Amino acid sequence: MALPHDPLWPRAASLFSQKSENQADVTVVGVPASQTSLSPTSAHQTPNAIRQALQRYSTAHSDPRVNLEKVSLQDAGDITSPDSDEVAAISELKSIAAKSSLVIALGGDNSITYSCVQAMQATGLITLDAHYDLRDGVSNGSPVRRLIEAGLSGKKVVQIGIADFSNSTEYAKRAKDFGITVIPRSELRSKSIEDIWAIALSVAGDKVFVDFDMDVCDRSVVPACPAAAPGGISADELRQFAFLAGSSPSVIGADITEIDASKDSADQRTVRLAALVVLEMAAGFSTRP
Repeated sequence: MALPHDPLWPRAASLFSQKSENQADVTVVGVPASQTSLSPTSAHQTPNAIRQALQRYSTAHSDPRVNLEKVSLQDAGDITSPDSDEVAAISELKSIAAKSSLVIALGGDNSITYSCVQAMQATGLITLDAHYDLRDGVSNGSPVRRLIEAGLSGKKVVQIGIADFSNSTEYAKRAKDFGITVIPRSELRSKSIEDIWAIALSVAGDKVFVDFDMDVCDRSVVPACPAAAPGGISADELRQFAFLAGSSPSVIGADITEIDASKDSADQRTVRLAALVVLEMAAGFSTRP
C-alpha cells in the first residue's frame, strides 16, 4: 500500500539524493555481503530494506541544534560485494570516502567492517557489538582480528556491549592480549551513555570508524539479527550512541551490520531501527562545529 503524501510532512528518504558523483557531508552506501557469515543469512538484501524504511520517518528532531537542511546527504548506491572481490570493494569505498566527511555503510554482515576501515584508513575503531569478532579465518566473526593483524592498533579499539554467555574465555583473552578496551553490557547499567562514549573516544583517538553490529541490541527489538540475545542494549540506547557518533568530529565512518532483512518481523522493527540509526547519525552530524 502506498504511503500517504503530505507536503508539510517530508519523508526522511527525501534527504538522500540518488547516486551522485558530488561532494557530500554524509553519504550512505550499500555493502551487500553475506556469503562468509557463520550462520546462513540474506544480509545482502538489507541495504535496500533500510532505504525503504527511511520512507517511514520524517526529517524533524527534538534537539534544537539539529538542522538537517544544512547537511548535504547522498546515496551512493551499492558497491561490489566484498564476498566476490574485497579489493574492488575497498577501492570503491575509498573513492566514496574521499568525497564525504562521514560515510555510513549499510550492510551486509559484519565482515564488511574490514573493508570499510581499510578503505577509510581509520586509525581507531569503536564497535557496538555483543561479540569480539576475533575469530580465525575470514567471516563475519573475524573483522576485528583481521584489522589488527593488518596494522590497526588494538590499543585504539574499543568494544561496547560485549555480552555474557555470547563469547568464549579464549576470545576474551585474545582481546586482552591485543590491548582492546572492552566495555561489557553490564557496565552500561552503571554509567551514562555520554560517559561511555567519552571513554571510547578518548581511547580510539582520531579518524574513528564505528561498527553498529545490531545484535548488540536486545533480541526483542532486533528479531532479524540471528545472534542477538535477550538482555542486549535497548533501541533507545543504540539511537543515543548513533547521535553521539554523528556529532563527533573524529568519526569518519560507520557501518550497520548483521541484519537479515528476510527474517524481520512483520512490523519490520529491525530495519526500521537501522534506518533510525542512519538518521540519528545524520542529525548528530548537523550539530558538529
